[in-house]
Formats: sequence, structure tokens, C-alpha cells
Amino acid sequence: MPGAVPFTSTVALTNATLPYAMQLAQKGWRKACKENAELRLGLNVINGKVVYKGVADAFGLPMHSADILLDK
Repeated sequence: MPGAVPFTSTVALTNATLPYAMQLAQKGWRKACKENAELRLGLNVINGKVVYKGVADAFGLPMHSADILLDK
């Protein structure tokens, strides 16, 4: 039984992430992140500007709006 766990966990991870990978591949990262709030939440930096609060706080950097930077 333990031998089945790596396989089934890989299948589960692929099933969960493949739709996001397909969106990124078909639309490009910028358009995919503009259209999908879940992908947008995964952004940390856009064009050298921090868009994730945790990263901004950790490094003492200003935080910018991902929505505004994605429209540029």
C-alpha cells in the first residue's frame, strides 16, 4: 500500500494545478492573472514592485497594487 501513495498524491496535485498551468500557457501570465483572482493572489513581484503584503513586510519594502500593475 505505501507504494501507491506517491502516485496518488502526484495525480491529486496534477489535478489541482493543471487548470492553472493551462491558463498561464494559453493566455500568458499577465492576462491569466488579470482574469483569475486565484492566480493573482499568487503574485509576489511585478516588474520589480512588490505586490504581496507578506513579502513587503518581510523586507521593509513598499507594497503596490497588483491590479494597477497588471493594467500597465
